[in-house]
Amino acid sequence: MHPVAIHLGDIPIYWYGIFMATGFLLGFWTAARRGLIRQVNPDTVLNLGPWLVIGALLGARIWYVLTFWDDQFSGKPLIDIFKIRDGGLVFHGGLIGALVGGSIYGRRTSASFLRLADIMTPSIALGHFFGRLGCFMTGCCYGRPADVPWAVHFPEDHATHGESVHPAQIYSSLLNLGLYLALAWIYRKQRKDGWTLASYLMIYSVTRSIAESFRGDSPAHSGSGWSPGVIMSVALMVAGLALAITLYFRPGPREQKSSASGS
Repeated sequence: MHPVAIHLGDIPIYWYGIFMATGFLLGFWTAARRGLIRQVNPDTVLNLGPWLVIGALLGARIWYVLTFWDDQFSGKPLIDIFKIRDGGLVFHGGLIGALVGGSIYGRRTSASFLRLADIMTPSIALGHFFGRLGCFMTGCCYGRPADVPWAVHFPEDHATHGESVHPAQIYSSLLNLGLYLALAWIYRKQRKDGWTLASYLMIYSVTRSIAESFRGDSPAHSGSGWSPGVIMSVALMVAGLALAITLYFRPGPREQKSSASGS
């Protein structure tokens, strides 16, 4: 665990920030190139950037604070809520915030929300790949105790107290890399806007549940015994299925043209 990458004078530069910035930059670069497949101007994708970044950061931080309020923020100075350089972002909150930001941008510009979402969705998985590497270097989102050859040890003053644990961050990172490659392929093959987004919601809910089973830091929900990550994964699966069913019964471009010519 090495949270600080380098020092510029007295200013520490954290691995978490480096990986997050790398994820954002590569995410938007690949999205701009992907948009060309559907004749979407790269400027449209890049102008969407601030809306997604602000929405994602706000949503991710708010979700983290609400989830870990009792453990990390109750009775502490309110300024601690804004300290994210050491980590403290929850992906589900970031996803919701990004969707809200993207929806607002689409309404302001009359751009198709589903088309923009499809362009950006593979990049979300790519950004998540880098984000989890940042988590590993910071020591957050750690795994549960493990007796496997590839188990990792964090320092004694870490929450794991130096115990052997699963490298849950690496598991999640690799799962997201595979998801990125799958979604990039789906995007090229789809014939209706929205399929890539629906696929992401369904597949991610499965990969997140798998990764969640190795986590050692997620507090269980008091009623069900499930972690917040698993509960949100179920919700994402339902949303993805609902979107997929809606798209299945919605006429595609060719069907719409045939119907119009027939009338």
